[in-house]
Amino acid sequence: MKKDIATHWNIGEAAELYGIRSWSAGYFDLGDDGSVQITVPFNGKRVAVSMMNIIAAMQQRGVQMPALLRIQNVLDAQITALNESFRRAIANLSYQGQYRGVFPIKVNQQCQVIGEIAKFGSRYKHGLEAGSKAELLIALASLDPEYGHIVCNGYKDAEFISLGLQALKLGHKVFFVIETPTELPIILQESARLGIRPLLGVRVKLASRVSGYWNESSGDRSIFGLTTAQLVATIDTLRSNDMLDCLQLLHYHLGSQVPNIRDIRGSVLEACRYYVDLVKEGAAMGYLDLGGGLAVDYDGSQTNYQYSKNYSLDEYCSDMVETIMTTLDPEEISHPTIITESGRATVAYSSILLFNILDITQFEPGEVPDAVEDEPEILANLRLTLKSVNQKNLQESYNDAIYYREETRELFKRGQISLRDLSLSENIFLQIVGSVVREMQSAKRIPKGLDELEDMLSDVYYGNFSVFQSLPDVWAIEQIFPVMPVHRLNEAPTRQAIIADITCDSDGKIDRFIGTRGINKTLPVHALKPDEPYYMGVFLVGAYQETLGDLHNLMGDTNVVSIRINDDGTFDLVHELDGDSIADVLSYVEYSPQQLFEQFRSFAEQSVRKGRITPVQRQAILDEFSASLRGYTYFED
Repeated sequence: MKKDIATHWNIGEAAELYGIRSWSAGYFDLGDDGSVQITVPFNGKRVAVSMMNIIAAMQQRGVQMPALLRIQNVLDAQITALNESFRRAIANLSYQGQYRGVFPIKVNQQCQVIGEIAKFGSRYKHGLEAGSKAELLIALASLDPEYGHIVCNGYKDAEFISLGLQALKLGHKVFFVIETPTELPIILQESARLGIRPLLGVRVKLASRVSGYWNESSGDRSIFGLTTAQLVATIDTLRSNDMLDCLQLLHYHLGSQVPNIRDIRGSVLEACRYYVDLVKEGAAMGYLDLGGGLAVDYDGSQTNYQYSKNYSLDEYCSDMVETIMTTLDPEEISHPTIITESGRATVAYSSILLFNILDITQFEPGEVPDAVEDEPEILANLRLTLKSVNQKNLQESYNDAIYYREETRELFKRGQISLRDLSLSENIFLQIVGSVVREMQSAKRIPKGLDELEDMLSDVYYGNFSVFQSLPDVWAIEQIFPVMPVHRLNEAPTRQAIIADITCDSDGKIDRFIGTRGINKTLPVHALKPDEPYYMGVFLVGAYQETLGDLHNLMGDTNVVSIRINDDGTFDLVHELDGDSIADVLSYVEYSPQQLFEQFRSFAEQSVRKGRITPVQRQAILDEFSASLRGYTYFED
């Protein structure tokens, strides 16, 4: 156990240990029963529901772990918070324009999620951003033409543009954002062919660069956006075609998860200068699309660390509105409609990955037997080191233990000691490390290099999930997500562990966790109880994780459950979606499940002819094969 876990345990200390009241934005807390609670706003009050009650309801309906839990109320609340915060800023600062948010479909393309955003956002005319033809089709079919704008980014061919132009006839407000000079001739051609004047925007490359992991979208070396020369050429082309009035929107994009408010303010200021000059050039304008970047405080530190943010939502909105006003007012330019493409902050909080722990590996020494008469000398040296550990020689004892362990391994490679001798040496080594760690607890000074020694003794908890399928950013970019047990939190955790998945891949693990003093390599967990499941949750996974997940080890999509919490504390399971079957994932990699079955049936029939199995046994084996094709790709009870 680490020293900062209190001896006298209570729910408050559990909340502090896991930081749940810092990173949860008020949506999650701990109940007196020791379970995580989902807390959602209702008419000025908050209603709480126990996570264990939700898991019980899932089990009663046959939903197995792992499962992705979506909470409709949280998604609704985040859309409301964003729009109401901009509304307050606009009112407080007497801004003369409006706010219209759009959700980038690429952040979470799942049908249920987009449907809920369109439904909950309709009262605010919250729209969608499409970066491909497929996403444009989703947007057109999901949004009522009377509610919400559609902003089209990315490369656009003639089919893309034609579809968007036709949608204008239905009443959709579809903006084509020109990202590269090659798009403009296609837009002009399709517009002339259909006789429809488009709504146009331009994306500019700001010189401003931002901090954070995803900052490559900012700066003059960003991939998308027009240079100043290309922007001027676009203005001239539109003017020569008598279409400068079609240019109504200016867009830029800083990148996802911008942690520092100063970067955001600086970028808005620069963008406004472009807006001013576009108005002076004669463009109609009227819309300023500030892109994405609104961050999620994954670790709860409220800093400019890349997985945090040093600003509140109200500060974000007020700073944007104020900066626009202070730039445009001296030029006597009307206040534009503000658009933001906030995706991560909209959906991250609404999804939780739930999974059960299947097994553990512990690095604990067993009892060390007494020395025997012909024991190798290297073992005697290890025994002596073990006996001599004290607070004055911690570094020396650890150094000696490392040296003797390596020597023992070399002796085993050369065949000079037995497997049992090697096993005993590893056991004594662990005893030495444990003794050093215990002495460190009361030592006045811990030698450099030994402060992380306790991590060597941490357990491996094997979770029933795939990092690559459900948490790809953990593997790909070392993203930090809040991870914690969802029950037994009224008990003090007595173990430290990393979390491994079931993909049989060394990268399939979570070994970076939110700690009380930064990032830890292990997570405090509880010892498993016989015949009692242990459930864990990974929170704030609603952005990108479902879209980016892959089929490593042919682990497919998990089961999905969407819930709606009611104001009386009850909840409804409004959607259940079965995860991929084995047949599903096999078809994704070009296998025909029926053909596989027929091939296997042929092998089984050959075994009958050769007398290896009976016809009855053959049928039982085929039934098992067929059942497996229909089964879940994850561990099933």
